[in-house]
Amino acid sequence: MSKAVKIVITGGHAATTALAVVEEIQRRRKVIDEIHWIGSAKAIEGKTRKSLESQILPKVGVIFHPITTGRLQRKFSRWTIPSLFKLPLGFLQAFFILIKIKPRVTLSFGGYASVPVVFWSWILGIPVIIHEQTNVAGRANLMCARFAKRILLSRASSLIYYPKGKCTVIGNPLLHNYFVHGIIPDDEEIPVVFITGGSRGSRTINDLVDQSLEKLLSYFRVIHQVGILELEKFQKRRQSLRSDLQEKYQIFDSVDPSEMVKIYNKADIVVARAGANTVAEIIALKKPALLIPIPWSYLNEQYENAKFAREFGVAEILNQPNATVDRFLYLIIKLYANRDSIANLIAPKDSPDEAASDKLVDILLATIC
Repeated sequence: MSKAVKIVITGGHAATTALAVVEEIQRRRKVIDEIHWIGSAKAIEGKTRKSLESQILPKVGVIFHPITTGRLQRKFSRWTIPSLFKLPLGFLQAFFILIKIKPRVTLSFGGYASVPVVFWSWILGIPVIIHEQTNVAGRANLMCARFAKRILLSRASSLIYYPKGKCTVIGNPLLHNYFVHGIIPDDEEIPVVFITGGSRGSRTINDLVDQSLEKLLSYFRVIHQVGILELEKFQKRRQSLRSDLQEKYQIFDSVDPSEMVKIYNKADIVVARAGANTVAEIIALKKPALLIPIPWSYLNEQYENAKFAREFGVAEILNQPNATVDRFLYLIIKLYANRDSIANLIAPKDSPDEAASDKLVDILLATIC
């Protein structure tokens, strides 16, 4: 009887990309017998909320292995020292999990949870493939590049950061339903704005919404992903509205990535940070978007992602230092007014990510064989 073919996927906060790759693996029917994920079980340092990966991936048959990894934090807080003390424990846990699984290949999407997994995979002779989602390079991926057999990039702009002999540009894997042609958006009489800061939320975006909510609701129906930390605050904010405005304001903290495309398809305009997956999604769906990049992201990652969307023709950028309520409202209304001209401009363009999942799985299978 032949041994089961097992792979390990690892990363920090990469549920959407991992789900797209798992979907493509499963579409190919039993080429890989077991898919394991090694990563953090917690969404935020010091909080008890489960990570999106630990909630979503087991539902599609991925075996989840939590490790307790710390990270180098941007700001000193009461969690900084405890986080550093977790680093050795995470390395030990990753080693014993890999010894137990014996995978044929390790696929890493970056993030600090991936570092011990990639390191021990290299030590144990397990081939490592890294995927870089951003338009630049993530800290963890740069740390791990020396241990990788292949480095797969979403954008050619990342080539300057990695050894060229290892690199292939493939795009950013997205779920198949982002490329199902002929999807018709919901027929809403009132235009819809989808505002999201991701499952962790964005204090900056939430504050702008809080201060402008009544004016926004006078123009639009608003779907607002507030994040896991501010759900209660915005539930109270909704209750403070007139009943007719409450009907136009929908809030939630997080959403299953496989369901996100349904929310996008309800929206005329998207307002978001500029994470790599968000940018890839709005480009795939050709949704006019107002992007507010995180200004302290490594190598100005989010601004570079947002520039890519703007050059594609789908986005306006609002830099956080300039993010006044008046400017915020003006740009949303401007995007809605120009939605038809934006649609005509980008109609002939194809997403650079449509075949990314397929290419990545091809490379993964070639490495196993």
